[in-house]
This record gives sequence, structure tokens and C-alpha cells, in this order.
Amino acid sequence: MTAPAKRPGRRPGSADTRGEILDAARAEFASRGYEKATVRGIARAAGVDSALVHHYFGSKDRVFLAALEFPVDPATLLELVAGDPAGVGERLARGVVEVWEEPQARERLLAVVRTVASNEEMAALLRGFARPRLIAPLAARIGGPDAEVRVEMAVAQIVGLTMARYVIAVEPIASLSPEKLVDLLAPALQRLLAG
Repeated sequence: MTAPAKRPGRRPGSADTRGEILDAARAEFASRGYEKATVRGIARAAGVDSALVHHYFGSKDRVFLAALEFPVDPATLLELVAGDPAGVGERLARGVVEVWEEPQARERLLAVVRTVASNEEMAALLRGFARPRLIAPLAARIGGPDAEVRVEMAVAQIVGLTMARYVIAVEPIASLSPEKLVDLLAPALQRLLAG
């Protein structure tokens, strides 16, 4: 008598399969790193078929973002850089400030920032994810000499602003209107990204 074939999809008896997949993904990313972790490995650790991981999340990138509870898809930032180079700084500054000013997104971003600031493993994971999925594609879009360094410097400007305003609450930055933040950040990003 042969054993019944394993059916793809949700296994019986679990009410929180999505949560179990996320727990398995966090462990897999932490132990193997972003690049070496696989959807198949995450599925195996969660005790599900990889098709179920794809059903809930679609791709390894999306599993990673969900595992970190990252509220912004890097593709959104790539879209902000597309278009007229003369307005790239303003578009990126406005997009970043709008995300951070939304209370639920800010709460999740703060959790990510605090985690990567205090946990080297998570910082390494985020770096491993950001370089091929965000930094390199942004550099390819803006082009020109030292494109990757210029993108990294723009990211440093954004990280500095978010730390000063949302984490440390340095005045007067913490009290500026969102529009004033955009007005001040946009020229710095424009200089870096437009070369």
C-alpha cells in the first residue's frame, strides 16, 4: 500500500499558517542571511508546501518585507526616482516624508529602525536586502559617475532625518511641518541624485 501523496497548500490543523510561515522566515533569514534563504527552505521550516508561501506572499522579497514588518515596498522608491531628473529630489523627499508621517507606517518603521540599530544580524540582513533590491537599481536609474555612492549618501540623508525627527526628536526638526521637511530635504537629495 502506498502512502497518500502530499497535497500542496495548507496543511490541516493550523489556524495561523501565515504567522507560522513568518516565524519560519524570520528564523531562516536570521540563520542563513537574505541571499542564501530560499522560499523552499522557509516552507520546509514552516511545514508547508512552497506554493503556500507564494500564495501568502508572492516572492522571497515580499516574505522578507513581511517578516521585518517593513511597510514600504522598495519598488515604490524606484518609481519615485523615475521621471524627470529635475524633480527627483522633491519626489523622493515627499515620498519619504509622507510614509513617515502616516502613523501606522511610522510605528512599523520605528520598530525596524530600532531593531537594526541594536541587532547586527538584522542590520546585516537589511543591508543584504537593500543593496541588490534598492541601492543598485536606484544607482542604475540615476546613472552618472559614482551613482552608487550618491545613492548611499542620499539614503544617509534620509536615515539621518528619520533618526533626528522620529527617533531622537531633535528640535526644531521634530516640530517642523511635513511640507517644510520636504522643502529642506529635497535640495540635498536633488544634488546627490541628479549629480
